[in-house]
Amino acid sequence: VQLQASGGGLVQAGGSLRLQCTVSGRPSRKFGMGWFRQAPGKEREIAAAVSRSGSRPYYDDSVKGRFTISRDNTQNTVYLQMNSLKPEDTAVYFCAADWAHYAYTPTGGHAYDYWGQGTQVTVSS
Repeated sequence: VQLQASGGGLVQAGGSLRLQCTVSGRPSRKFGMGWFRQAPGKEREIAAAVSRSGSRPYYDDSVKGRFTISRDNTQNTVYLQMNSLKPEDTAVYFCAADWAHYAYTPTGGHAYDYWGQGTQVTVSS
């Protein structure tokens, strides 16, 4: 299984970006998917996740109301739409796939089995 993340870039505060994570090797519908981020000098944290069933999206409080996670299983792709971006959203964003759970949406990185390479998001003030 491979995950390819893309869509990062440099944007001004208040702007938007859409990240994309394409799954190959197995159908994405078999995985719960998460977007994590890691800022310089900080620990990795979850931004958003969606279970395999798609019924229980999770958002960290810091992104709630601004980010939206969605999935298109016909394209084996998961998206993270990021609006109203803030400088504190600057980080490397990673997508991850969870093989084990169906309706449950894990928020800890240890629960995810596969990881993409990361895409840099930089928000200027």
